[in-house]
Formats: sequence, structure tokens, C-alpha cells
Amino acid sequence: MQEFIKHLLYSNLGSDRNNAAMLVYRVLLSIELFLVHGMKKFRVVNGIKNHEPNPLHLPESLNGLVATFADTVVPCLLMLGIGTRIFILPTLGVTAIGYFVVHRKDPIEVRDVPYMYTISLLLLLVLGPGAYSVDNCFFYNLFK
Repeated sequence: MQEFIKHLLYSNLGSDRNNAAMLVYRVLLSIELFLVHGMKKFRVVNGIKNHEPNPLHLPESLNGLVATFADTVVPCLLMLGIGTRIFILPTLGVTAIGYFVVHRKDPIEVRDVPYMYTISLLLLLVLGPGAYSVDNCFFYNLFK
């Protein structure tokens, strides 16, 4: 169990340069996701709130909650590197469903945004947040 937790939370990419690059990548990706998609959840235009697609036919409140969590809370956690590999999953699910379900028949110019987010989040899932993260700082001494 301890090895599983270590693999989930501990991430060191080998050199300071790699870890710094992952920090910059993680922060810039999170800022973009939050500003473009997260802030959209709170905008009201002409008295109408933004409507989220619901391709899985979930209850509207659950669908809205998942989409809002994935685009607002998760980017904040990713910037800090808190539970990165765990908390990235809802956002990865939202972007992958956007690509494979919502935009599957759209032209490539429309599909490229969810595609790029999905690929970017997959990279972060596989590599982890790097050594410059709250997870790494907090759990470093536990797994020495």
C-alpha cells in the first residue's frame, strides 16, 4: 500500500531543470484552463448562465458540479501540485468526453481544443507534478 501511495504522490523527474519545466508547464496549463473554462462557469450573459453539454445524460446538477469542479477547483490544486494524479482524473474525463463524444462530428478546428487539453493532462498524469509540488514536499520524508 505504501508503494502505491508513493507512486501516486511522489514524483521527481531527475533534474532540477526537468522539475522546473514541469512546474512551469503545470502552472501555465492550469491558469489557462481556469481562465478560459473555469471562469466561464460563473459568467451570466443577458441573464443566461453558460450551459454545459451533458452527453452522458447525468442529472443536470451533477453534470454542472463535475464540470465546475473540473474547471475551477482542479486547476488550483494542479498549480500547487496537490494530489495531481488523483485530482486530474475528473478534468481528464471532461476533456476526453468533450473530444470523443461532444465534438466527435465537428471539424478538426473545433476538436483541437479538447484534444490538446486531453493530451496535456495525460502527460501530467503519467509524469506527475515533479519535485516542485506540495505532494513532493510533504511526502518526501515519508518515502525516503
